[in-house]
Amino acid sequence: MTEARPDTAASASLWERDAEITAITEAIDELCVDKASPGSVLVFTGEAGVGKTALLIEARRIAEERGCGVWYARGGETVTSVPFNVVRQLLQPGLMGLMEEETREYLGDWYDIAGPALGLAEPGEGQADPQGVCEGLVAAVNRLVRRAWPLVLLIDDIHWADQETLHWLSALADRLTEMCVLVVVARRPGEATGERARHLSRIAAKARPVSTLNALTPKATAGLTRATVGRHADDPFCREVWAVTGGNAYNTVELLAKVKDCGLEPVEESAGELRALNRSARGTGLVARLEELGVEATRFAWAAAILHTGITVDIVARLASLPRASAVQCAELLTSARILTEPDPANRQADAGELEFVHPLIATAVYDSIPPGIRTAFHGVAATAVTESGRGAAAASRHLIEVHPDGEAELVEQLRAAAAEHLAVGAPEAARRCLERALKEPPQPDIRVRVLYELGCATLLTSPATTIEYLRSALAEPGLDSDERVDAVFRLSQVLLHNNQLHEAVRTLDAEIGRLDPGPARLRLQAARYMWEGVHAGEELPPTHSQELAALAATCTGRDNSERALLILRGFDAMTRGENAEEVVEFCDRALVNGRLAPGLGWTDTEWGIELLLMLATAYAYADRLDRAESLYTEALRTYESAGWSGGHLALAHAYVGLGHRLRGRLRDAEASLRRSLVLAEGVGRGLPLYWSTTCNLVDTLLVRGHVEEAWAVAEQYNFAPPYPSTIVLPEPRSVRGRLLLAVGRTKDGINELEAAEKATAARGHHNTVTATWGGALARALATEDPRRAAELAATVRRRAERFGTDTAIGEALRVEASLATGRKAASLYAQAVTYLAASPSAYEHAAARVEYGIANRSVSELGRGLTLAESCGADGLVRQAREELARIG
Repeated sequence: MTEARPDTAASASLWERDAEITAITEAIDELCVDKASPGSVLVFTGEAGVGKTALLIEARRIAEERGCGVWYARGGETVTSVPFNVVRQLLQPGLMGLMEEETREYLGDWYDIAGPALGLAEPGEGQADPQGVCEGLVAAVNRLVRRAWPLVLLIDDIHWADQETLHWLSALADRLTEMCVLVVVARRPGEATGERARHLSRIAAKARPVSTLNALTPKATAGLTRATVGRHADDPFCREVWAVTGGNAYNTVELLAKVKDCGLEPVEESAGELRALNRSARGTGLVARLEELGVEATRFAWAAAILHTGITVDIVARLASLPRASAVQCAELLTSARILTEPDPANRQADAGELEFVHPLIATAVYDSIPPGIRTAFHGVAATAVTESGRGAAAASRHLIEVHPDGEAELVEQLRAAAAEHLAVGAPEAARRCLERALKEPPQPDIRVRVLYELGCATLLTSPATTIEYLRSALAEPGLDSDERVDAVFRLSQVLLHNNQLHEAVRTLDAEIGRLDPGPARLRLQAARYMWEGVHAGEELPPTHSQELAALAATCTGRDNSERALLILRGFDAMTRGENAEEVVEFCDRALVNGRLAPGLGWTDTEWGIELLLMLATAYAYADRLDRAESLYTEALRTYESAGWSGGHLALAHAYVGLGHRLRGRLRDAEASLRRSLVLAEGVGRGLPLYWSTTCNLVDTLLVRGHVEEAWAVAEQYNFAPPYPSTIVLPEPRSVRGRLLLAVGRTKDGINELEAAEKATAARGHHNTVTATWGGALARALATEDPRRAAELAATVRRRAERFGTDTAIGEALRVEASLATGRKAASLYAQAVTYLAASPSAYEHAAARVEYGIANRSVSELGRGLTLAESCGADGLVRQAREELARIG
C-alpha cells in the first residue's frame, strides 16, 4: 500500500494507488529510452474527488525526476465553450518563451495555421479549415518534442475540455506512436456529451489499459486519518470518517482539515460531530460557510467563479464592485477558508497575485449558488472588462452568450465579430453559438437576415441540416444584397446536394434563376444547376441536360467566372459522354486565363467550391492531357497543404494526384497517394463521396498492379460494394467492382455487376470507355460463354473509343478486340494497340499491350520491352506474366 504520505490532498489520494503509479512509471521509463521511443496515452477515470489530480501531480514528480519536460493544463466546467482553451494552456508555455522568429522556425509552414489557434499569431482573413488547424496543432507537438524531449503532457478534468482541444487530442492520440510524447489525462465519467464525448471515447480507445479509480477502503481511510490528526485516532472515529466521506479522498482531506481546525479530539465520543463538519465542506454546506464570511467575501467568490481563470484581486474587485482594500481582505478570507488558493507554480506560470479555486467541486458549487439575475449581470460586466482589456470579442464571447437578451444592437455586433474571429481560427462551433445567441437578442430585421446568412456559412462544414435551415430562413426575409443572396442560394443548393436532396437543390436554383435578369449572377446559378445534375449519379439525367448545357455554353466566351464554369461543365459533360476529346480540351482551355485558373476560381476560393475544378482537371486527365491534369492536381495539393486545409479537400487532392499517377502508369506512387488520401478520408467520415472516390481508385490501382487479394481486402474493409453513392465517382465504381469480382473468381457476380454498370451509365449517357470500363471487362468475361455478345460489346467499345479519339481509348479498345481474336488477327490487333498506347501517356496500358503482343507473336523482344515497362510501372502481376512466358518460350 502507498502509505505514510505528507499531510496534503495529493498524498491522500495516493493511498492504494500502487497499480496506477506503476503504470505511470513504466510509461515514463519507456518514453525516456531514446528519442525514437513511441508515445502513448494514459487515461485515469474516476468520480469527483477520488484522486485523479493527485495522480497527475505524482506523474509530474516522477517525470521531472527523470528529466522530462512536463506541461500541464486543466479543463473547466464554465469554460467548455472557449475554443482551444485547454490546448493553449498546454502548449503556450512551451512557445511563449521563444522569440517570434524561433516560434516560426519551430512551427514552419504551420505557423500561420496553428499560431492563431494558440494565440501566438493574428488570424488570417476568412474561415480557417478546422481539420487543418487540428493537423497544425499535432504538427506543433511533433516539432516541439524535438526541443523538449522527453515530453509529458498532463491534462486534468479533460471531460471539461473544449471541443476543439478534444478534436486535437484525438488526432494526436492517433499519431503518438510516431512521436516521443506521453499524454496523461484525468476525467470523470459521464460528464461530456455529443461530439466531445465521441472524441473522449476515441482517445480512451488509444490509451494504455488502466483501471477505473475507486474510493479509499476503510483501512486506507484509517491510515490517512491517523497520519493527519494523530496516531491516537481510535478505530470507531476512523470508521466514521470513512462512513461519512464514502472513502472520497478529497472529502476525507477536507473533513480532516476541519477536524484539526476546530480541535476535535479523534475519538469515538467525537465521531457524531463528523457529519455536520462534512456537510459544511460541500454543496449547500459550503455555500452556507461562504455566506458566514460576509456579503463582500461572497460577492468576491461569485465574481471569481464567473471568471474561472485569470482570477486577480483587481479584476474581481471591478466585477464585484468592491473597493480594492476590501477585495484584498476578501481574498485573504477565502484563502484561509480553503476556497481559493494560489496556483501551483509547478503546473503553470501564473501572473502575480493570481488565484484559483482549491478544487473544481468548490468552483462549481459557488457558481451554481449565484442567483440567476446576479450571474447574468456579472457576465455582462465581465464581457465589458475583457473587451476593454483589448483581448477581443472572441475572448469576451463566453460572457456575452450568458447576458440576458434585451435587443442590444451593440451586443449583436460584438457577437458577430466574435463569430468571425472564431471562424478565422478554425472554431465554427464557437461561431455558431455566438450567432445563435445574437438571434435571441433579437437583432433588427436588416441585421437579422445577415446573422442568418452568417450562421448558414458558419455551419456549412459541420451541420448540413442546420445550414439548410438557416440559409432558407435568410432567403425568406428581405435584406440580403444581390451578391449575398446569390451566394446564399448557391450554398444552399450545394448543401442540399450533399444532403442527397438533388431535386430540392435544383428547385431552389430554378426559383432564383427565374427572378434574376441575364448576367453573371444568373449564369452562376445556371452553372450550379448543371453542375449538381452532372455530379449526382443517383438517377437518370434529364433528357435535355446535355443539349441545354451545350446551347448555354455555346454563348460563352470565358469573359467571367460564370461563363468559365459553364465551359468547364460542358467539357466535363462531353468527356463523360465520350464526345470528341479535342473538343473537350477546347472547352476546358477556354475556361482558363493564360493557361491558368482565373482569379476567384482557385482551389481555396469558396465561390464555386472544389467540385468544379476537379471536373476541369479530370476532363483533361481522361482526354489524354495528363500534363495539364497533373499540374492542376499538384497545384491543389500544394495549395491545401500550405493553407492548412487538412480535411476532405486535402484527401481529395491526394486522391486525384493518385489518379494522375495511375493514368500515367506510376502505380506505386498512385497506391501511396491513394492510401494517404484514405487515411485523411477516414478522419472526415466514411460514406462520403470523397471516401468512395479514394477507395474506388485504390481498388483499381491494386488490380492493375496484380495485387488481387489486397484489392479485395481494401474493398471488404472499406465497404466498396452496393449501395453506391449518389455522387458520380470516376472511374465508374460498378465497372471496377465487376473487374474485382472477376479477378477473385466470382465470375457470375462479376458479370452481373458489369451489366448493372452498363445500365447505370446508359441511363446517364456516359459512354466514355476509359471512365466506364465495363464494356471491355464484360466482353472478356463473356468470351467463352457468349462469344457473339462479346464480339458485339468489343465492337461497341471500339466505335465509342474512336468517337472519343484518344490514343488511350483506341488502344484499349484494340486490346479488347485482340483478346477475343486468335492467330494473325490477334497479333495484328495487338500490334495496332501497341502503336496507339505507345503514343498515349499511359505507361501501364502500353506495357500490357507489349506483353500481350509478345505472347501472341511469341516474341522475346516484345516480351522484354513489355517486362521492362511493367517493372518501371510497378505492375507486379504483369511482370510475373511476362517472365513466365519468357521462361516458357525460352
